Amino acid sequence: MSQRYRITRGLQQNDNQAKSISLEECKQYFASKPDFSYTSVFTVTGSTSMSIEGDFFMWSCGSIKIPFRHYQGDIYVSGTNEAVIPKMIEIASELEADVLEG
Repeated sequence: MSQRYRITRGLQQNDNQAKSISLEECKQYFASKPDFSYTSVFTVTGSTSMSIEGDFFMWSCGSIKIPFRHYQGDIYVSGTNEAVIPKMIEIASELEADVLEG
């Protein structure tokens, strides 16, 4: 099984800051990143094909695309590719959020 990570503000106690990461904030943040693009449908292909509706910010990492999914105020990403870890930490830092496993 692959490791999944969550970028969240849910652990923070600061009353001056939003507890969740809004979709609009994500769209604005990722729009400023040239290696990210937005899609509302993520399609996984293999022996079969499956499409998942949602809010995905696709990171172009070399020849592969890695989805960062916004869901209920947090951002989720798989840790299958080791290049995700530093990118995820960078994003969490810039959004003033924390990273959790699971």
